[in-house]
Amino acid sequence: MRTLIILALLAGLAGCTRWSLDHHLNNAYHAYDEGDCETAMLELSQAERKSRSRAYMQPEISLLRGQCLERQSLFVDAQQTYNFIIGRYPTSEYAYRARARLETLEKLGQINTGSPAKATPASL
Repeated sequence: MRTLIILALLAGLAGCTRWSLDHHLNNAYHAYDEGDCETAMLELSQAERKSRSRAYMQPEISLLRGQCLERQSLFVDAQQTYNFIIGRYPTSEYAYRARARLETLEKLGQINTGSPAKATPASL
């Protein structure tokens, strides 16, 4: 009987954690739709904390974070976020979307994916 109660409690806790993750992710999408990226970023951080054991959620969270960074005109940060998704989850749907966002940013002139800047020593 005790074993059954413990198993039921563990199953309930696992469900609550998933519910909390979904709740924060839904709130983040809602805030993004309303143009409130500060709230969306906060909700994404909370969702990320809840999803540590669910690595499959990370690309979705990161993509929405990149879109918020774009709305805040933080294009280099958005580019880095998209590159993270592409590098870490190259075959996912979100990597495809991240590549499309990078192409769009480059065509709009917001980022330059050409050669990286080179450091040169100052001449005296």
